[in-house]
Amino acid sequence: MSLSLEEGTELCRLLADPSRCRLLLLLESYELSVAELTDITGLAQSRVSTHLSRLKRAGLVQDKRVGSAALYSASGNGGAAGELWAHLRGQIGDGQTRIDLERAEEAVRARKHGQTWAESVAGRMELHYSPGRTWEATARALIGLMQLGDVLDLGSGDGVLTELIAGHARSVTCVDVSATVVAAARKRLAAFANVSVEEGDMHALPFADARFDHVFAMHALPYSRHPDRMLSEAQRVLRPGGRLVVATLGAHHHEEAMRAYDHVNLGISPDKLRKLMAAAGFTVESCRISSRETRAPYFEVVTALARKPE
Repeated sequence: MSLSLEEGTELCRLLADPSRCRLLLLLESYELSVAELTDITGLAQSRVSTHLSRLKRAGLVQDKRVGSAALYSASGNGGAAGELWAHLRGQIGDGQTRIDLERAEEAVRARKHGQTWAESVAGRMELHYSPGRTWEATARALIGLMQLGDVLDLGSGDGVLTELIAGHARSVTCVDVSATVVAAARKRLAAFANVSVEEGDMHALPFADARFDHVFAMHALPYSRHPDRMLSEAQRVLRPGGRLVVATLGAHHHEEAMRAYDHVNLGISPDKLRKLMAAAGFTVESCRISSRETRAPYFEVVTALARKPE
């Protein structure tokens, strides 16, 4: 995003204020009212309101009505302001920040008084922990509805996905390019008689045409310099009517994260992924951003489902 000198200077002024930074750090973790923010930070209520107004205009903060109160939270957007804040917030960590977060937790607990747990988190339940209520538990419950047939797990890593689905498939074949990772997967999956793990390149698969009913590419695309080839290979080894399931990082600009995790690209947009799948011969059933992380740098996940024509 291109900014004028004046716009850049104003943006720096916005985030140069320590009080505004304190508020942003709090609102990344909790939804809080002006009164709660005043109690937590010790700032005057008028100052808190003024800071929130400026942060909201910049797109960094959003609010919603809950009964008679307005609860504020970090928006995770903000364009250039959001990008600058994402770089800045990773460098901030001091005693005041920890104290603020402890006070915020106390404020949220106090708010719960007189309500059931579900009532206290209604409308934002997915952001809060409760015993046994995890995405993994939900996935394991729902996976029982699936009958997957013969499955290929591309870029399978050490076999976490295969361990989850092996009991609901006729067979699962794992493929990964790393000998070290393949060895770890074989150890993890040794108890499954219907699972095989092979070292290989997902861009040149060592399998015959039309061998599998499902191909999973779960976070394999960040490790592909040629996603068109990978998708074409997935289409080739699928049986007519077979399905491709993709989960991958959305397009982003965080090169440091890319290097830290050995990714070879900066993610992919839903539109580009849809076009690549169609070019590979798939009928695309869905392709969209399905989730967005709540903490900076707010990575998005794209999920897609496509079918090989009959």
